[in-house]
Amino acid sequence: MNPILGLDFGRARIGVAISDELQLLAHPLETIQANQQPAARIAEIVRERKIDHVVAGIPKRMNGQIGPAATEVLEFVERLRAILLCRIVTWDERLTTVAAHRALRDAGKKTRHTRGYVDQVAAQMILQSYLDSRALRSATPDL
Repeated sequence: MNPILGLDFGRARIGVAISDELQLLAHPLETIQANQQPAARIAEIVRERKIDHVVAGIPKRMNGQIGPAATEVLEFVERLRAILLCRIVTWDERLTTVAAHRALRDAGKKTRHTRGYVDQVAAQMILQSYLDSRALRSATPDL
């Protein structure tokens, strides 16, 4: 199997994570600056790593509605769909950045030193949530 790519979109940075070839575990990959042609870099990663499909985190509001931030991400996803040959899946990513900050803080990392890395960890959490959901569905097909 080919790996799956996970994306955590932000106005300043996009965190990128990648699964293992068994599509079971997510790992941080890199942080792309949003002002440095992120769609082109994502397309390059997809080609180089032979990505099966991409999981894009959508920052829904706590009530599940789509707000301005989610709308921006959905517009970027449409731009990606125009240039990528693989499928793109959207995934609810509520509170993943908060959870990523907490995980890094719990690991003893200082906030100012994690600015570029927190986006990768958030992407890893988005992707891992997606992978876990797929594994659960395949283990319990009647759900």
